[in-house]
Amino acid sequence: MEYLTLEKRQLCDIQGRLFELAQKADLDCPFFIESFMNSKTAAALDDVYDRLQWVGEEYLLEELNDEVHGLKKAGATYPLEVMYWTGYLYRYWHYYTNEYSRDIYKIADARTMNECWLGFHTFDSEMAIDDLKEIYRQKNILDNP
Repeated sequence: MEYLTLEKRQLCDIQGRLFELAQKADLDCPFFIESFMNSKTAAALDDVYDRLQWVGEEYLLEELNDEVHGLKKAGATYPLEVMYWTGYLYRYWHYYTNEYSRDIYKIADARTMNECWLGFHTFDSEMAIDDLKEIYRQKNILDNP
């Protein structure tokens, strides 16, 4: 993969901070992650250029809240470190594979990311993504022999 530009790394950081902000706002983390990854807001970030890419995490959270007609409070929460890593890695994943957020979420949902964080957060981002894709591939082989 080509070296990630400063702008792309900044977008990874913004998305990581967005996921942290959701946890700090006491939102249901799995619901937030699923809502975001399947949203028009995430699709805008997947685009080559969209104004939403540079508005900051607070505005992105407001956009998503409006889009889904209210994010759920309470429920399951994940640690801040898990939320940041998940948001960052999902955005990095898009740049690494050119897959869209909606498709990435089908491969590695919120639960998978939470469960894999402990073992994967120290990996190089590309290695973590490759391993998450392999877990998905193996699971599908077992589920559909």
